[in-house]
Amino acid sequence: MQDLKKDLRLALVQLEPVLFDKAACLGNTLKKLAEAAENGAEFIVFPELSIPGYPFGMTFGFKIGSRSEAGRKDWKRYYDASVVVPGPETDAIAKAAQKYQVYTSIGISERDAVTGTLYNTNLIFSPEGRLVSHHRKLKPTGAERLVWGDAHEKYFPMADTPWGSAGCMICWESYMPLARAALYEHGVTLYISANTNDVPEWQHTIQHIALEGRCFVINSDLFFTKHSYPSDLEAKEELAQLPEIVCRGGSCVIDPFGHYLTEPVWDKETIIYADLDMDQVAASRMEFDPCGHYARPDVLKFEASKA
Repeated sequence: MQDLKKDLRLALVQLEPVLFDKAACLGNTLKKLAEAAENGAEFIVFPELSIPGYPFGMTFGFKIGSRSEAGRKDWKRYYDASVVVPGPETDAIAKAAQKYQVYTSIGISERDAVTGTLYNTNLIFSPEGRLVSHHRKLKPTGAERLVWGDAHEKYFPMADTPWGSAGCMICWESYMPLARAALYEHGVTLYISANTNDVPEWQHTIQHIALEGRCFVINSDLFFTKHSYPSDLEAKEELAQLPEIVCRGGSCVIDPFGHYLTEPVWDKETIIYADLDMDQVAASRMEFDPCGHYARPDVLKFEASKA
């Protein structure tokens, strides 16, 4: 492992998206990015599907063997609000990252420019405004598979930063042991967990990953309410059944020993700031390094696809 820059000022944005509204989501993202940078952040992390939000509770009219026309209208609206990479939205984020000289990680619903397939995607931009990591979720979870496709390229991209390797797992990808191992093999020091998961069990998961991977885990979650949805969607009955607070958040930072560096924040949109001591990464690996001296490559072999 290369010597790392010792200190990192991190900003973790617990974002409330304006669901189905690409322009409004982008505007809020750029506003929060500027605020975090002006408060000294060097690396800014946004949640899963910050643009155009996570359509929790919606079925889009899918049933086994049939679809509804009303659901198709809502789906097309979400399709239209998804982001082409590269495109105007990614250009705007790249320019902001360059303007403020910050690394920026953000989750989007990506629309493939050729096929039109949607992907649950995470992007990382460098302070030079370059896209240095483009990660598509390997396996959408449950009914997500009706909206987003499986990644079929660009597996486990890593961003080389002054603080080490930064990589992302999107929500339940972090429950895939071999996907985690792929990031560990790359020497991840900043494990970005972009998600929409506010259950208590998730907090235990991210603490375990930090301890297992001997890395900082940046748990980046959305906050949104029933009122974050457009009032004129077709799925009125589905949306009426949602609780007032749909996703409570719970964003936080875990250190390489599995302890909270910042406690989870619930029930509001906010920016969380954390000062990371990168010396902790190397120090934590003294007695345990999952892919180094604590590995047994003569017994266990791991090989990730390079497709």
